[in-house]
Amino acid sequence: MPGGYVLYSIELVKRWHITADELLAGSGLDLAALSDPRIRVPIGTIVGILERARALTREPAYGFWLGVQMRVSAHGHLGVAALSAPTMRAAIDLSVRFMPVVTTALSMRLEVVGNDAALILDEHANFGRERETVLLAALIGIWQIGMALSGSDLDGYADLVLPEPDYYPQLLALGPHIRFDQPANRLLFDASALDTPYAMADPVALQLALDECERRLGTRTPEAPATGRVRSLVTHVKGKDLSLGRFAEALGVSARTLKRQLAAEGSSFSALVDEERRARATFLLGSPDVSLKDIADRLGYANLANFTRAFLRWTGQTPSAYRATLTSRGRGR
Repeated sequence: MPGGYVLYSIELVKRWHITADELLAGSGLDLAALSDPRIRVPIGTIVGILERARALTREPAYGFWLGVQMRVSAHGHLGVAALSAPTMRAAIDLSVRFMPVVTTALSMRLEVVGNDAALILDEHANFGRERETVLLAALIGIWQIGMALSGSDLDGYADLVLPEPDYYPQLLALGPHIRFDQPANRLLFDASALDTPYAMADPVALQLALDECERRLGTRTPEAPATGRVRSLVTHVKGKDLSLGRFAEALGVSARTLKRQLAAEGSSFSALVDEERRARATFLLGSPDVSLKDIADRLGYANLANFTRAFLRWTGQTPSAYRATLTSRGRGR
């Protein structure tokens, strides 16, 4: 991750009268060097600094406050591109495409169904005990940046795959409503916001930032691990042929090799497909104008009965019961 992300923690812990030297002790990082936009910090070091920050501040909701103070400038040239984009949709498309310029530990993708939009955050690294801190900071940070660039509030939800922490009730009025124990890490909002014009749109600055992002993407993007590459393909293939053989062919390896690579990373092809199908199903069920049969078709199930059995296995509820729950909460439109 960029060194600038560490600088945000250095600024945040000052509220607890903790110095940069105290936070960076034992990390091997140099404060002056962190200001260099080319500096990248290994995930293990990031995790260690976050653990130390939470211990020194004794603030369990550290990730939330880290996200609240996040600014678009933290993302370097990609931040400049997003700031100069004409609309929120354009800024998100740029962020999805050029996220590897900033970090390979996380990626984003946008899904739109009817009036509903979902910006989904996928993990490609092990954040250990600071997973909650990282995911909370990322989602809240993206939310903050979106509001700052559009100049308006975003009405919606933030979903996290993690269980609800004890401290969350204290934060209810301070950010987007967060739902825990969800199938994906994502921001859910009205799709009409995607066409919100940005006040600072600048085509010249946008092109300059894009040129630099293109250059860095060509020199920095490493080969993703098998899990990340399969996950990326699953999100684009959607309801089409989700077979191990087809994915192996697309990745230029044999089915046996891909299966072995996924197992070495603690994953499996069926688990990744299941994970993506569950995330898409819960999102699509939030739109009452999409029928259950249509959802089953989009997810690649032969019939509605097979989809219903899978959904029962994932959630313990039928799709229609889950949809009714969303509607009663005001999620359905």
